[in-house]
Amino acid sequence: MAGHSKWANIQHRKKAQDAKRGKIFTRLIREISVAAREGGGDPDTNPRLRLAVDKANGANVPKDNIERAIKKATGDLEGASYDELRYEGYAPGGVAVMVDCLTDNRNRTVSEVRHAFSKHGGNLGTEGSVAFQFEKKGVITFAPGVGEDNVMEAALEAGAEDIVNHEDGAIEVLTEPEEFEAVRDGFRKAGLEFEEAEVTERPNNLIEVDVETGKKVLNFLDVLEDLDDTQNVWSNADIPAEAYE
Repeated sequence: MAGHSKWANIQHRKKAQDAKRGKIFTRLIREISVAAREGGGDPDTNPRLRLAVDKANGANVPKDNIERAIKKATGDLEGASYDELRYEGYAPGGVAVMVDCLTDNRNRTVSEVRHAFSKHGGNLGTEGSVAFQFEKKGVITFAPGVGEDNVMEAALEAGAEDIVNHEDGAIEVLTEPEEFEAVRDGFRKAGLEFEEAEVTERPNNLIEVDVETGKKVLNFLDVLEDLDDTQNVWSNADIPAEAYE
């Protein structure tokens, strides 16, 4: 979700996350576990793990929890093993949706995701049915009111790919995934405070919906977010700010 409602979307997400802080911890720990299992337990040599640990630190996940998750993933401690799954389909209004999950029970996960799609007016598709509409990008978002010139100067110096100015005043800086950390750290060194910084699935094109449809889409995305095995939900909806009210 982006476009004219970018800032409303960020605030909506933050409010929802604050209300589900315990669940956010669980998701971050799972991501650390999978990253460590696939690339090793040393963040210095495992970029995915480094990003996962950085995000966990930003959410104030206890250091002991992080270290325990890494040890379980690398075999130093006994623990569950998670599989990565992606589901693709459409929400009301023809909005493309991708749901990334980490699960220790594939049957449970697919049943819950399928039920959510069918109950809320969505259509679950096959692998690759909507993924082509998204591209993995580093995205660093600044709140309305941050000086555009300062952001642009620091972004160019750090090697950013592009800058997007939204109608509501928010600014997004785009990077290739491999350059994300360098650009993010460049902003930190420049003393520029950003609101969000993540490697995300960014839609190539947005689907604009009306307020009524936007509310249905938001409700559907919230249901998907609430599933126990969900890690991330991506969509290409451009939702009016009024739909968040």
